[in-house]
Amino acid sequence: MENEPSLVEQIRAYSRSMVRDWGFMGEGIAGADLSPSAVHALLEIEEGNVSAKELGSRLRLEKSSVSRMLRKLVQAGDIRESPDVHDSRLKQLSLTPAGRLRVESIHAHARAQVTQALERLNPGQKHTVSKGLQLYSAALASRAQGARGKPVVDLATGYQPGLIARITQMHAQYYSREAGLGQGFESVVAAGLAEFSNRLKAPRNRIWAAMNEGEIAGSVAIDGEDLEPGIAHLRWFIVDDSVRGSGAGRQLLGAALEFADRQGFRETQLWTFSGLAAARHLYESHGFKCVEERFGDQWGKPLLEQRFSRPSFGGRDALADPRTVGSCGL
Repeated sequence: MENEPSLVEQIRAYSRSMVRDWGFMGEGIAGADLSPSAVHALLEIEEGNVSAKELGSRLRLEKSSVSRMLRKLVQAGDIRESPDVHDSRLKQLSLTPAGRLRVESIHAHARAQVTQALERLNPGQKHTVSKGLQLYSAALASRAQGARGKPVVDLATGYQPGLIARITQMHAQYYSREAGLGQGFESVVAAGLAEFSNRLKAPRNRIWAAMNEGEIAGSVAIDGEDLEPGIAHLRWFIVDDSVRGSGAGRQLLGAALEFADRQGFRETQLWTFSGLAAARHLYESHGFKCVEERFGDQWGKPLLEQRFSRPSFGGRDALADPRTVGSCGL
C-alpha cells in the first residue's frame, strides 16, 4: 500500500519542528559551543574504533569538511589522532580527557531535553514515542545503508551452525580489547551459550544472529527462564567490527525487545560492565536504565558490574522511582 501524501507531509512537518526545538538550526547544539556535525562527530568517536574516513561515511560528509572539523576538534583539545595499527594510511580517532568531559556534558544536556519532554506525557504515550522513533530510525537507516553500500545484515532466528563458537569468539575479541578479559571470560561465555542453546525449544527463549554475506556478524538472545518469572534476560548482545556503525546493533536489540514485549514479560534486564559508554548509550536509547552496581570477579578479573532494566512496552513505568533512576556511574 502506497504512503498517503498527507501522512508524508505530516511527518516532514513534525521532523522540521523537532529539528528547530533540538537547536539544530544554529551553533551551540546540545549545550556545547560546537556545530551540529562536530557534536555528532564526538558522539561517534566516543563509540570507539572509528577512523577519519569511517567518520565521514557515518556522518555523510565530504572529506574536506571532515578534515576541517577534525582539525578544529584537535586544536580545541577534544580529540587525538593516531595511526591505525593495521593501515598507517588511516588515522584512528579517540577522545581526550577534555573531550570525554565535553561529551558527558552533551549527553547530560540531551537527557535533560528528553526528560523534560517525556514529563508532559503519560506512561503509555512515552512508550509509543520510543517505539515510533525506533521504527522510523530503522527505516531511515536501512535506506541510507543501501544507498551507501554499507553492510546490511539479515537476522536469522534460532540456532545456526557455528553459532556458539562464533558468538564466543566475538565476545572474547571485543572484551579482551576493551576490558582486558581473557580465558576465564571466554570459558564462561562458551559454557553459558552451550547451556542456553539446549533450552531454545522453550517458547520464551530466543536467539538471533546478524548475518552479513552468510557469516555471523552479531547476536542477541532473550532468556526467559533464568531470572524470576515475568522477567526477560537479554544476553550475548554483540556486533562484529565489520558491521559496527551499520545499524546492526539497533536491529538486533529492536528484535529482542519486540519479542520480549510480545511474550508479555513485564521487564527486561541485562548485565554489563562499567566503562562501556557506547553500549550504555544504546541501551538507554531503547528505554533501559541502570538500577544496580556491584563488583564481581566471575569473568576472570574484578569488574564493576551494572544491571540495566527496561519495563515492557505499554507496561507500568517500573523505573519511575528517583532513588533508582540514573543511580549508576559510567
